[in-house]
Amino acid sequence: MNWTAVEDHRNMMEQLGIKALRPGPSGNESVPNHANYDESKANSFPNLPDVLTLKNGKKVTTADMWWNQRRPEIVEDFEREVVGRVPKNVPKVTWTVTNTVKATVGSHPVIGKELVGKVDNSSYPLIDVEIHVALVTPAETTGPVPVMMMFGRGGIPQVENAAAPAGPGGPGGSTGADPPATQQLIADGWGYAYINPASIQADNGAGLTRGVIGRVNKGQPRKPDDWGALRAWAWGASRGLDYLETDKTVDARHVGIEGVSRYGKAALVTMAFDTRFALVLVGSSGEGGAKLHRRNWGEAVENLTGSGEYHWMAGNFLKYGASDAVFGSKNAGDIPVDAHELIALCAPRPVFIGGGATQGDGWVDAKGTFHTEWDKGADS
Repeated sequence: MNWTAVEDHRNMMEQLGIKALRPGPSGNESVPNHANYDESKANSFPNLPDVLTLKNGKKVTTADMWWNQRRPEIVEDFEREVVGRVPKNVPKVTWTVTNTVKATVGSHPVIGKELVGKVDNSSYPLIDVEIHVALVTPAETTGPVPVMMMFGRGGIPQVENAAAPAGPGGPGGSTGADPPATQQLIADGWGYAYINPASIQADNGAGLTRGVIGRVNKGQPRKPDDWGALRAWAWGASRGLDYLETDKTVDARHVGIEGVSRYGKAALVTMAFDTRFALVLVGSSGEGGAKLHRRNWGEAVENLTGSGEYHWMAGNFLKYGASDAVFGSKNAGDIPVDAHELIALCAPRPVFIGGGATQGDGWVDAKGTFHTEWDKGADS
């Protein structure tokens, strides 16, 4: 199928029996339907699912109960209703190093590798998917190094000594600003890897019949519990970690994942579902990330069920923005899980959540994320 996002969105609504969706609030406070920034109106659904209570009402009292009973319950709800399932027949990925260079990052010598992960398309040659990763590691090491994987389009340094020695403001700078994160990582003996999410799955609804999602579905529309872009990007990051486990310059037991905004959502999803990642840095992830669905502040569930951003989620997620449907109507309070449980799936590994707080805590609800997620999720 070669649909527009609007056509694909309409098809999913028809599959689910949804006649109308509530509009998402606007980030423009001058319009009538603007997002709420009044704390007295923020907690419309104060009762959150208990992370450590089984569906049968029993309390989780041991680590075995968490891993063998409660965690699978939470995973199932997220897969069915929120981010979608990775298909069992997802193709294998074969990695190739297409380019290797010696260069510098700041004043530090490094080795840069361009990697391509070819997704097997032998059963459906019409859709070709190649995952692009840029890996940079210190050249002068005594053994494997930890690596921070980052969602983004960054590349490797192109030639030896291409970057000037770093001053206080970065290469050649003197502004007093911190050096770029990549320079700080290399200086501290880490490596870094950029993984290009667009090479895995397009960031739009029209792309759902292409990319790795379209490849598995052979160009046909998704079913309601099929994976969305967040889960596809996370799957791609996991395949990148598969390669890092084979690279002798990398300490694959200490690989982190990082992202900002929509890629902050993807980083958290990656960490939650792949227990091999050692830590996660989640930046300004908002709704669908570390922000509670049930908290009425800034970005809302309805922003993710409209035709602009629905492709991040499973089709079933549209139900929770429905005002008129064969099942009646649903809202954020009907979702069986919430963001504190997504964070809990990362336990016991380190999770850093940032919100870039501004006046009123802004669209991503930094204040609510900190208070509610820590109190209800990570602490448990």
